[in-house]
Amino acid sequence: MPADRPHDPSNPSGSDADITGPLPAPGERPQYGAGQPSGGDRTRAFAMPGATGAPGPGQPPNAPRNDPWATPSGGPAPMYADQSFAPPAASPQRRNRSAPWIAVPVAAVLAAGLASGTTYALTDRDTTPSSSTTTKVVQANPADFKDGSGVNWAATASKVTDSVVSITVGSAEGSSGGEGSGVVLDTKGNIVTNNHVAGAASGSQINVTLSNNLTYKAKLVGADPATDLAVIRLEKPPNGLKPVALGEDAALLVGQPVMAIGNPLGYAGTVTTGIISALNRPVTAGTSSGSGSATTNAIQTSAPINPGNSGGALVNASGQLIGINSSIASLGGSSGSSQSGNIGIGFAIPVSVVKSITSQLVSKGSVTHAQLGVKASTGSVQIGDASETAAKVAEVVPNSAAARAGVKVGDAIIAADGRPIVSSEALVGYVRAKTVGDKVELTIVRDGEQKKIMVSLGKADS
Repeated sequence: MPADRPHDPSNPSGSDADITGPLPAPGERPQYGAGQPSGGDRTRAFAMPGATGAPGPGQPPNAPRNDPWATPSGGPAPMYADQSFAPPAASPQRRNRSAPWIAVPVAAVLAAGLASGTTYALTDRDTTPSSSTTTKVVQANPADFKDGSGVNWAATASKVTDSVVSITVGSAEGSSGGEGSGVVLDTKGNIVTNNHVAGAASGSQINVTLSNNLTYKAKLVGADPATDLAVIRLEKPPNGLKPVALGEDAALLVGQPVMAIGNPLGYAGTVTTGIISALNRPVTAGTSSGSGSATTNAIQTSAPINPGNSGGALVNASGQLIGINSSIASLGGSSGSSQSGNIGIGFAIPVSVVKSITSQLVSKGSVTHAQLGVKASTGSVQIGDASETAAKVAEVVPNSAAARAGVKVGDAIIAADGRPIVSSEALVGYVRAKTVGDKVELTIVRDGEQKKIMVSLGKADS
């Protein structure tokens, strides 16, 4: 993955970011810490959007950034759950811990965060029918929306614990290496985890320990740096593997109780509970191998996540997978030899993205991403007497999906399918959650007027 680039404090607005390339490079927003030592924790450090800091190890100052989809310009990056967070003013870096995770500096992530623009009516019946309004009823287990004190967490844990594994990556069996978590996808032995946990395992032995304390060898099936997801497969899968039950993330609510399960700090089978703090939070991070950056409109949770939780499960009260834990926010005190722990702000990759990416990795070992075809940067646009942050189009790639749909330079994209787009990172995350051919309705502001443009997403160059 491409090396992470440091944020330039002298250029707060950042330069235009290319979001049309094969793999997105770190943008102006949070990025993963560059360069992770072999062995040890595979935790990544994120810098939150808007934060500033010095270049991380191996990062050339003021290096240009390019992104195949919609990379933000300038700014530090968040960190993986297996990485620790650096203070807002410190450079993002990885955490060396025997449990992979990424930390995201609080200032950066919160600065780029956006609230969910998806609205659902969670009702048992429509009691006030109206000819002018439509109520969308979401069928869900009522337990998923109870206060945490009303959930039987012991029952939830019993449903999921056997589906979550501990992962160790080392040069040979029995050697000390990076540690993380994973979730069983099927009885064939396919396991989903973070790319920063297993993606750099080329030539290294991957060992997977099940909940019964039995350890098996595994191999890397495929990894996708752009979304920080990877799939590994047990070489000799045992009978009785318990695949996780997959849930949905479209109907998630802020305040909904959730549980995180993983291998924090090497303590396998650890469960923690909390709530969904926010939805569609733009989180961008770099990778230790320098071959790309990951941007996701993540699920933010208060469930404690620490080094080693990366790749583990975030589930609803019914025990269904709603996300893969990947990063945390940290106030600081991070360095190459120390790690900061949980402060109540963690991030998970939504299950809809997990389903799309893992299905491609399992079937062909690689991923084809959707592409909008513009260069954009974060800016603001005047709407009446107020201003609104948006992804401002600086360049439209000829013959791209955006060009065919009529997107023009100078357009300010303020929403996609009704969900707010408050930054170029938010646009990147939204496009990456889609597949080639998906139709997206963009709401733009052009010459002071709002209009909607329907775009059929194209295919990103590989």
